[in-house]
This record gives sequence, structure tokens and C-alpha cells, in this order.
Amino acid sequence: MNNKYLLVLVVCFTLLNSCSTTSNNWSEKTEKATYIHRSIKKITDVMVHDIYSPLVASRTYLYISTAGYEVAINGDKKKDYLSLANQLRGLNNLPKPDKNKKYSFTLAAVDAILTVGQKMVTSEKIVSDFHNQITNEFIDDGMPEEVFKNSIEFGQEMAKAILDWSAEDNYIKTRSMAQYDVRSVAAAWKPTPPAYMKAVEPNWDKMRTLLIDSASQFKPVAPPAFSTDSTSEFYQSALIVYNALKEDKQNKVDIAKFWDCNPFQMNTKGHMMYASKKISPGGHWMNIAGVAAKTKNADYIRTTEAYISVAINLYDGFISCWDEKYRSQTIRPETYINEYIDKRWKPLLQTPPFPEYPSGHSVASNSAAVVLTRLFGDNFSFCDSTEVEFGLPKRDFKSFTDAANEAAISRLYGGIHYMQAIQNGALQGKKLGEFCVANFDTRKSKKYNN
Repeated sequence: MNNKYLLVLVVCFTLLNSCSTTSNNWSEKTEKATYIHRSIKKITDVMVHDIYSPLVASRTYLYISTAGYEVAINGDKKKDYLSLANQLRGLNNLPKPDKNKKYSFTLAAVDAILTVGQKMVTSEKIVSDFHNQITNEFIDDGMPEEVFKNSIEFGQEMAKAILDWSAEDNYIKTRSMAQYDVRSVAAAWKPTPPAYMKAVEPNWDKMRTLLIDSASQFKPVAPPAFSTDSTSEFYQSALIVYNALKEDKQNKVDIAKFWDCNPFQMNTKGHMMYASKKISPGGHWMNIAGVAAKTKNADYIRTTEAYISVAINLYDGFISCWDEKYRSQTIRPETYINEYIDKRWKPLLQTPPFPEYPSGHSVASNSAAVVLTRLFGDNFSFCDSTEVEFGLPKRDFKSFTDAANEAAISRLYGGIHYMQAIQNGALQGKKLGEFCVANFDTRKSKKYNN
């Protein structure tokens, strides 16, 4: 526990409450899901600001969501929610609250989320300032000093346990591993314009998995054999990408841009280059989890359940996807089309800096859709407002599967994936998602939809 941080908060508590009367109904004001939503969103905003890759973002979501969930479930009076200790690889011996003390498990969850998040982002001060701000709101709502102190202590204990767990996931080791060696062979992936960035996270398959046995457990079928013959499957696949926007163009453009989710897009104007930032694919699905929880009017415990369930599937999903990407090392449509079909052609979306096969968004989206369907039902209609802050309108979906299917096909419209990568990626994500759902539980009763 950070004693200096706790002392500062207690002093703030004393000063603020000396000027106000403690409310008798403080829990009615504080034990709400809105604090969880705001905390997750703040970490998302900071990761967008700091330009986190989809993979590193998925790792951050895993640990902040685990911290929040493991705290929040202690507020379950029915004792139906299950700890993920001994369900997720390497996670065990988590702290428990003192039965003789009173807590705000919402405050403790917020404290754990933000403490873990602050350690995992570059812009620590932004998180720290928000941490102080939101914590003071609990004080303003009249929380008793004893409850406040106990809650912060428990939040800090859980944060430490989760950070200790995170330290063993091989992330630090992958920082010093050999990077992708760009090959001269025609079939292999090469950096693409305009930034020609180096390959992202070529060693992500070495990360500790949570539920899947290994990174290659859900290895998809191999991509079509590379060929420049105009009658070959590979050439015809590229031709489909090349002609994708020739019909129903505006609708396809809208879909592609909505699911772009490019954390770092390099823009060119004359001799000038500047970057624009967006939410990652995983961040988009974490936001959908939040939208679903709000639509269902979920309490703070069920809200943390939604976030951690999606985070688990995203994390293992990206490991599985990246394992195949650097095995196949498939050339991107942009490179192939420019070389063998039309040197002036450009994709609608900027090509991401890593090999093509399979489609990461297809894997992640379908894996996330499986677990959200378990939690909220198969025909759960929702309005996705994720991209509004990035200047795009809301989109309505009839189900999570409906959204996942659109996310997958958006990569064809964007000009960044062949159909095989989309279809096989979607199948890989669905199979992995179903495996994950079958191998972890957040409730004893397994009654998720009600």
C-alpha cells in the first residue's frame, strides 16, 4: 500500500468534511457503476493519447479490469460472483477484505483500477490527477472516514497483487527480443506508406496466455499460396480488394471508417506529415461492453464483470492472432496491388504496420462478441456511440454478432485485408471465444442474462 498517497487522501477527507455534514445515505450516492465506467474510460483516453498498439492496450485492459472486478465482487450480497483466481493462468492468492471492517467496494474498485492503470501508461500524471479528483467525489458524497480509509487500503492491496501478477507475463522480456527482419522475397510482408513503420510486436506470441493452452491452439488454416498468376486464388483475392468499393461505395466507406480503430494514422499534406489518434480495436469493444452495461442498467459489480470478460477474450485473442501473423508473414493488399495490378491504387484506410493474415479486428471482434452474448443475450440491440468523439456518427446493431460481422467485413472495404483473412479470422475468433467462455466463469449460478 502507498502510505503517502493514503495519508494525503485522509487529510483531504478531514478538511472537506470539516466544512460539511456527513450524509447518512452516502452509499446511495457512491455505490454506482458510473464511477467504474468513468475510470475505464479515463485509461482508454490516456492510451489513445499515448498511442498504444492494440496489443499493449489489450494487456492494460486485462489488468485494470481484473483489479476492478476482484474488488467489486466482494460487494455481492448473494455471493454468486466468482473470483478469477485459479481460473486465469498465474492468478492466485488475491487479498480479501476484513469481515470486521466496512467498505465502499466501488471506491476500492476505482482505486485499484486507477492505481494499476497509472503504472501501465506513459502519461501517469493525467491518471493521477483524475484519481485524486474522482476519489474526492466520494468524500463530497459524505462517506464516513473509516469506510473511506478501509476502501483505499483494500484497493491498494488488490492493485499490488494484480501488478505483481502482471510482472510475470513476459511483456518485459519481449521488449528485448529480436524484431521482424524484413525479407526480400515477394510473398513476405513489407512496411507500407506513408510512414513505412516497422512491424508491431513480432514476439507477442511469447506472452503468457490466460485460458488457451498456447498461442497456436487455434491456428487457422494457411492463407492461399502466394502467386502473381492472374488466374491464381491469391491474385483473385487481391482483385476483390481492388474492386471492393465499386458498388454501394458510400455505405461501405461509412462502415470502414467506423471500424478503422487505427491508434496512429500518419497523414500527409504536401511536405508535411502529422498524426491523428483513434481508439484501438480492443478499446472499441471495451467501450461496447460499457454501452451494453449502461443499456442494461447494470450495477457496479455486473459492470466490472462485463469489462473483465471482454478483456480476457481480447487478450488471448490477440495472442492467438499474432502467432499466425508472424508465421504466415503475408503481404498486404496495398503492396501486392501496387506491384502487380495498379501502382496508383491506395486503400481507403491506412494499412496497419504488421503482416496481413489473419485479420486482427475479425479475431478480436468475434471473440468479444461471443462473451458479450453470454452476458447480455443473443438479440441484444444497442447503439454504438464509440466513434462520436472521433467525428463519426453512431451506428445501431441488432446483436453483438451483427457488430462483429460488420467489423470484420470493414477490413475489405478499407482495402487492408483479403477475404480469406477476414473469414478465417472471424472463425478463429469465434472458436477461441467459445473456448474461453467454456473455461472461465464469473458466476456460480451461470445465470448471466438476467
